[in-house]
This record gives sequence, C-alpha cells and structure tokens, in this order.
Amino acid sequence: MDFSLFAHMERISPDQDHRTLREDLIALAKMADDGGMRAIWTGEHHGMDFTIAPNPFLSLVDLSYHTKNLRLGTGTVIAPFWHPIKLAGEAASADLITNGRIELGIARGAYSYEYERLQPGMDAWDAGQRMRESAPLLRQLWAGDCAHEGTYYQFPATTSAPKPVQPDGPPIWIAARDANSHAFGVDNGFNIQVTPLWQGMAEIESLMDKFNQACAAHSGPRPKIMLLHHTYVGKDADDVGRAARELSEFYCYFGAWFQNKRSVSQGLIETLSEEEMAANTMMSPENMLRDLTIGTTQEVIDQIKRYEDLGYDEYAFWIDSGMSSERKRASLARFIYDVMPAFM
Repeated sequence: MDFSLFAHMERISPDQDHRTLREDLIALAKMADDGGMRAIWTGEHHGMDFTIAPNPFLSLVDLSYHTKNLRLGTGTVIAPFWHPIKLAGEAASADLITNGRIELGIARGAYSYEYERLQPGMDAWDAGQRMRESAPLLRQLWAGDCAHEGTYYQFPATTSAPKPVQPDGPPIWIAARDANSHAFGVDNGFNIQVTPLWQGMAEIESLMDKFNQACAAHSGPRPKIMLLHHTYVGKDADDVGRAARELSEFYCYFGAWFQNKRSVSQGLIETLSEEEMAANTMMSPENMLRDLTIGTTQEVIDQIKRYEDLGYDEYAFWIDSGMSSERKRASLARFIYDVMPAFM
C-alpha cells in the first residue's frame, strides 16, 4: 500500500496570516517528502477560507521547489470550471515545470456556493456531465490534433501546448462515489479516488465493491484505487478524544459550507454556536471516532490493515481539520514514523 498526504491551506479566523498558512503547507509537504510518502494532493476551491486553493497547479508548482521525490497531485480540479483545452495545457505546463511529477485528480465539484459564483445555474448533475465529456479529451489533447463536437465543448483540431513530460501525460484519477462514476472511470482507464464520509467501514467496503464490480465488467487493465480519509494519530486516548472533538467541529463547518445557507463575509462563514454544533448529532465526536481513521498508533494501524485487506492501493492521509499546525505535524510524524513502517 502506498501512502500520500491530502492538504490545503485552511483559515479559521481573521487573525491568521495567509503567508503563515503557506509556510505551514510547505512544512507538511517537506515532512511527507522526507518521510517517504508517495504523493501530496491539493484541491481546487474558490472564495472559501475554509479551503484555500484557487488553482492547485500553482500550489503544486510552489511545493515542487521545496520537495524532491514527492508526486504532486490535484485532489481535485473541478472539471466544469475548466475548458478541456485549458486544463490539458495547464496540467502539461505543471508537468513540464515539475519534471514529470504531476498527477491529475478530477471531480465534478460539490459546493453549490462555488457553482453559483463560477457557473450560475449549474447543478451537480450538469457538473458531472461536463466532467464526463471533458476528462476523456485530455489524453487526446496531449497526444495532439484533437477535434471535438460535444454537448458542452466544441473545438477544431487542437494540440496541448506544451506537451507533458510524462509520455502519456499525467496519470488521471477520477473522484467516484456511485456505481456509474466508478464505471466511467474504469472504462476510460482512469484511477479512482474515493472519500467515505459518515458511514464508517460499511461505506469503505461499499465503495470497494463498486470499484470491483466496475473492474469485473471492464476488459482492460485494472486501475488503482485510493482511499482518502480524515486521519489523526494520537499520542494517547485523551489526545485522540481531543482530535475527535476538533474533527466534529470541522465537519459541522464542512456541512454548513455544503448546505450554503449561512452568510459569508471576507471568505469566512458565519460562526456556528456551541448549541448548533451540539445539535448536529451526525457530526458528533462519537461518530468521528466510529467513522474516521483516528486513534492511537496501533488502532490506526489496525484500521488501515483492514483497508489494505480490502484491496485499496493507496491511503491518503487527509490532514485538513482546523487543528493547529503543531497538532497536525505531531500527528503526521506519528503516522510516518510509527504507522507506515507496519506496511513495509
């Protein structure tokens, strides 16, 4: 099993300086690189200090100057916000600058807050259809002289400029949840990235079942599948309990952004009260302990062994949590030096 890190700049309060947040992200990337992780993933979000990443290629090129071996993945670009020619060219440019270290994760997006600002009137279904039209065009554009007449995009013969360093272009990963998304990714020879949220092991098993079914119906090579999961390795039970409370608050805010019903000012969403968070029983600390990969070193090892036994090829440590940079680094260090060796 390979291991990678999923991280963004995240700003929780107005007193946090963006320059410090960038330095914190660089420090995490260096730890992942020095610790032997395969990749770092960072996504695309707009107008949200909760997750700061307006152009993942820019962030990854920045991180490339501070790391040596780490693969650099978009986790994920939001396909409907990109014309396929632009996406192919920028991915190839980043691959050229980083000397062939880019991997391209692609999704439809999830936040209506972003849809209504960048693509007014678009919904999740329409976004998914745009992604399904554009993603298969990327390899054709990298190969060159690709012409297309589709529902959303039409253009005469076009070649990506520049060409990517990697012979067939960056490996492509598709974010998938339902069976149709798994089938789309596998049928196109894309790797699959899954993100279980609040059904614990049952959802992790279900996502693997969908992937296996898609592979069984496909005659080509079996792609890879990556499990992205919030992770915390605590020094003791009290530390793990604190992490569960912190992640409970993080998910309450995640839900508030997702529902798009609260006011936003200066990139920060209206503060949730203690009563509101306590009333959100789905995101309770107890459920975080049940559903996420958090625990002491041996507990985390045991959980990830179960994922490995299911057949997951890569485990991505999702570190966004609203925690202090010190707590993030301490957990990541325990993961690198205490958890990862159990899988070598």
